[in-house]
Amino acid sequence: MDFDELKEFFETHDKFLILTHKSPDGDTLGCGFALCSMLREMDKQANVVNSENFPVRYNFLYDGYYQQDFEPETIVAVDIADEQLLGSRLMQYAGKIDVCIDHHVSNKMFAKQTLLDAEASAACLILYEFMRAEDIPISDHEAACLYTGIATDTGCFKYENTTPKAHMAAADLMRFNFNFVKINRKMFDIKSKDRLRVEQMMTAEMEYYFDDRCSVICLTTEMMKESGAEPAEFDGLASIPLTVDGVVCGITIKQRHEKVFKLSVRTTEEMDASAFCRKFGGGGHIRAAGCEIEGTLDEVKAKVLSAVSEVLGVSADE
Repeated sequence: MDFDELKEFFETHDKFLILTHKSPDGDTLGCGFALCSMLREMDKQANVVNSENFPVRYNFLYDGYYQQDFEPETIVAVDIADEQLLGSRLMQYAGKIDVCIDHHVSNKMFAKQTLLDAEASAACLILYEFMRAEDIPISDHEAACLYTGIATDTGCFKYENTTPKAHMAAADLMRFNFNFVKINRKMFDIKSKDRLRVEQMMTAEMEYYFDDRCSVICLTTEMMKESGAEPAEFDGLASIPLTVDGVVCGITIKQRHEKVFKLSVRTTEEMDASAFCRKFGGGGHIRAAGCEIEGTLDEVKAKVLSAVSEVLGVSADE
């Protein structure tokens, strides 16, 4: 789809259900709630849903939001590259999604129509550019949502996916009446005591391989339970392994079920994270991607390290 086609779609449809991906981040939620607000201002009915509860740390995005009572007729997915990312509660909509707005190069084109820009820093940037191109007014709240998605998906504008367009969009959005300083502090600086304990535990248990070029964090359900921290405190750990000097591939292995582990991969320019995760049926961005692997923790680690050794061209025994 192009922008004109998307606008026509929104104008000729109603009763929208907006799907966000499991383990929701600032981009999927920011895009979802900004789109919902935009559609309601177009006198459409719209709701945002997630397979889990909306995280408390993003409550400023849905402050004042309420669920409207209607039977969905139009299904829209935002920031979702694969239907497997819907989560168990939303899998009922697999095969029924009318439009997907996404920026992942690994998008599997599962929706009936897709607005995809793999060069965009965030799904929120695509929605921002759409609203500007189609002369759709942006409210202060929508600006806050869009800014949050762009800021979080670029790591506060320091990740490699940060583009001039991302900076220019952020600069434009900062002119609206919302507290971007507070948002950035909440997203990037503030941590609970439990979160700090989790990070201390993770860094203490971090493992290094291949002459310290690869770092790995393993997080089991038993470890999470023993920590005493809330489940939300274990989100967003994926960037930690790559903060170590000399590491080109940082991997976080987080247990989801008894024999199912989520892999989050962050890399430098020496490695394509998306291509790596596609080996296991996943995908994402060049420098940030993920997938799920079945097996015991030892089996999953062995598979992952073997694949890393192939990419780095080193022995799996190092």
